[in-house]
Amino acid sequence: MFRTGRRVEGVYLQLVVAPAATPRGRTGYVIARKVLRRAVDRNRIRRKLRETVRAHRAGLAAFDVIVRVKRAGNRAEQDAAAREAGQMLAALAARA
Repeated sequence: MFRTGRRVEGVYLQLVVAPAATPRGRTGYVIARKVLRRAVDRNRIRRKLRETVRAHRAGLAAFDVIVRVKRAGNRAEQDAAAREAGQMLAALAARA
């Protein structure tokens, strides 16, 4: 995915997108310890991102997507990252 996928950059996130290998697309999350030191914070943003992806699941069935968090230091930035994910995923679903 990282070699062949197309990258979509945002302020807080990077999406790596490729055509789905299975009939129903898959989603992966990459949240480095370097970005968020505490496991609690990494789990919190992962939950928020999963909720956002579930809301856009119907439009993403044709894609395999990796959501990579580039930065999200505090809760306000984590909320902004979740909103940004929603916008990026909606734009991706509109193109499909």
